[in-house]
Amino acid sequence: MTAVTALIADDEPLLREVLRSLLARHWPELQIVAEARNGVEALERFEALRPTVCFLDVHMPGLSGIEVAQRIGHRAHLVFITAYDHYALQAFEHGVFDYLVKPVQLERLAQTLARLQQRLRLEQPAVATEALLQQLAQQLQPAASAPATQPLRWIRAAVGGSVRLIPVDDIDYLKSDEKYTLVAWRGDSGRHAEALIRTSLKALLEQLDPAQFLQVHRAVVVNLNAVSHVTPDVNEKANLHFKHRPEVLPVSRTYLHHFKAE
Repeated sequence: MTAVTALIADDEPLLREVLRSLLARHWPELQIVAEARNGVEALERFEALRPTVCFLDVHMPGLSGIEVAQRIGHRAHLVFITAYDHYALQAFEHGVFDYLVKPVQLERLAQTLARLQQRLRLEQPAVATEALLQQLAQQLQPAASAPATQPLRWIRAAVGGSVRLIPVDDIDYLKSDEKYTLVAWRGDSGRHAEALIRTSLKALLEQLDPAQFLQVHRAVVVNLNAVSHVTPDVNEKANLHFKHRPEVLPVSRTYLHHFKAE
C-alpha cells in the first residue's frame, strides 16, 4: 500500500506542533512530510512533495487556506483548520469539506481521521471542485470582513516540561507577578492548576473578551463566569469569591462600581 503523506500549514508554530503530535498518536502510519508557515509556503511544498492530505489553516498570510485549496484542487484530500467562528462553522457544517476547530479537540480529530481513512481505503477521489471552493469562500466572507483581532481563546503556558494550551473559559483569574503573569485555571477533572507566563497582565487584558474578563485590581483580572459573589470590606473595598476555588481576591475601590447592585 502506498504511504499516506501529509502537509500541515498554519502560521502558528505551536498549533502545528500540537497537530503533528496528535496525528502521530492517533494515525501513526501517516507521514508528515512538510509544514508551512503561510499560504505561499504551503503551495510550494505541496507542488514539491504532492502529499496525500493537506491540513490548511483558513486564515494564513500570503494566501488563505481556501486560495491554496483552489490551486491544489482535487490532487489532495483537504482538511481546513479554523478558529471558532460562527460564520466559519456555519459554512463548513453545510458543506462537504472536513474541518478542525482551534484548539483541536480529540473527538473531532478522530471523526475527521476516520473519514479520511475510509476514503483512502475505498480509493475515493478527493472532493475539491472549483465551484465548491468558491462557494465556501463566499460563505466565509462575513468572517473575513470582521475585525482581524478576535478575543483570545486560549493561552499557551509551559507546564511540566511541555507546552499547554489553556482554554480561556477554564481560567478563573490572572494575577500580575513582577515580570510574569500567574494563570490560575481548572485543569483535568476540575483540579486547580497554575502556571507563570511571560506575557504581561496588561497585554493579556487587551486580547481577552471584555464581556467575560474584568480587571478588579491593578494586579488582578478575573473570569466573571468563575465568580461566585463579592463581599464588602473596609475602606470602600471588597473581596471576591470564586465558585470552584477557595482563594479570596481583593477588589480595589477603582473597580468596585462593577459590582454595585442595579
